[in-house]
Amino acid sequence: MALRHAVLAALLDGEFSGYELAKSFDIGVANFWHASPQQLYAELAKLEKDGLVEGRQVVQETRPNKRLFQVTDVGRAELEAFAAAASKPLVIRDDLLVKVQNADRIGIAAVIEQLEERASAAEAKIELLGRVLRKMRGDMDEEEYLLRGERIGGYLTGLRGIAFEQGHRDWCRRSAAILRERQKTRAER
Repeated sequence: MALRHAVLAALLDGEFSGYELAKSFDIGVANFWHASPQQLYAELAKLEKDGLVEGRQVVQETRPNKRLFQVTDVGRAELEAFAAAASKPLVIRDDLLVKVQNADRIGIAAVIEQLEERASAAEAKIELLGRVLRKMRGDMDEEEYLLRGERIGGYLTGLRGIAFEQGHRDWCRRSAAILRERQKTRAER
């Protein structure tokens, strides 16, 4: 998936400025696709040049002017083609895994600390995504929302984000505990 598809998908919710798009990314899309605000602004310019989005200038009296973007029919067609194309299998690329793989040969204490930090970050993300999903559901319980909710895609990706973060948190905690125990055993020898 290219950043262009994530941006086009986010713009399906309406007309956004670059700033609003960045905030939207942080809350919803960031659970499966990260992009800095600078990357988003650059991508919006490319999408507009390619005719996939159109922008309009909004004059504001008390603030700087802003540009609002929305998906064009060509952009929707691009997303339709993207949705119909086969997805590539998921691969993991994570520098922490390189460190854990070599924990026996490098300083274990630093790796344990990083595992614990990642576990804490995953826990915070789980809580954030849980709040987002509760807000999406409103008064409905989850099963009712899954059957009758208006916008199910964002909810389903939120559930995937929670499952991913839970698995990551649990693996980090277990790995840190194992490395800590090995460190203790070695110190006793």
